[in-house]
This record gives sequence, structure tokens and C-alpha cells, in this order.
Amino acid sequence: MAEENKVPETQEKVKPEKKKNKKDLEIEALKAELAEKSDLLLRTAAEFDNFKKRTEREKMMVAEFAKAGLIKQLLPILDNIDRAALVEKDTPDYIKGIEMIVKQFEGIAGNLGITEVAAVGDTFNPELHEAVMHIEDEALGENVIAEVLQKGYKIGDTVIRAAMVKVAN
Repeated sequence: MAEENKVPETQEKVKPEKKKNKKDLEIEALKAELAEKSDLLLRTAAEFDNFKKRTEREKMMVAEFAKAGLIKQLLPILDNIDRAALVEKDTPDYIKGIEMIVKQFEGIAGNLGITEVAAVGDTFNPELHEAVMHIEDEALGENVIAEVLQKGYKIGDTVIRAAMVKVAN
């Protein structure tokens, strides 16, 4: 038998691929772009969340560091108060010691930029002073501080504590 050139019958018929039209290509491109933008949005949101947490931690660390610095400056005053508590109270040394503690505190307050906000004779300012009493006094003018009942303090433009005052007229 002569060999015949046979074409194998197992040849697969190639199905023509469905050609993608322009609209399908645009849809696929838009889906890919949407996935990319969604991924970018998620990453940005995560980065922002991490940034917020990091800045909050840093803010707390700065506040803690500032408190520690202030307390470190106040500790010598506390030490002197402890020493004064051990001394007999009716001696001139006790009174002198208390006066020295007050001067020491005023010095630290001055170094920190803390200033008093009320003095007798100043004009009453509701942003700095809290009027708790009112008197009539012909010797003093209108809305003048007649007496400071509790000192007030500010640092820069920030009022730490308003002064409690007695206001005339």
C-alpha cells in the first residue's frame, strides 16, 4: 500500500475570536482606570490615617515634653516649700523663706513669659478680669479696679486665669 499524504483529521478548527469593538475597548480601559483610581484612593486614605495617628502621637509627645520642662523648673520651689514646712512658723526666718519662695516663683513665671493682668487702678476689662464685687467710691473713676481679690495671669495674648476684682462705680 502506498502511503498517502493524509491530512490529520484531528486538526482543530480555529474559532474566529470575537472582535472587540471600540465600545468594549473603552469599557475595559475605563474599568482598569477605575480600579487604579480606587487603589490610589485606598492607599491615600490609609496614608492620611497613618499621618493623623503619627501627628497625634507627636503632639502628645511635645505636650508631655513641655509639661516635664515646666515641672522641672517648679521642682526647686516645691523643695523650698517642703523645707519651709519643717521650720517653726513663728520665726522671722519662716516669713523670709516664704517671701523667697514667692520671688523664686515670680522669677520662673517671668522667664516663661507669664504676666499678671490686674492691678489696683487699672481699667476693668472683661476679657482679663472677672468682677465679683462692685463698690461706689468717689475717689475712683468709672470701671476702675478698686481691689484685686485673686491675681490673674496671661502668657502672650492667652489668658491663663482671669483676675477676680472689685470694681468701682
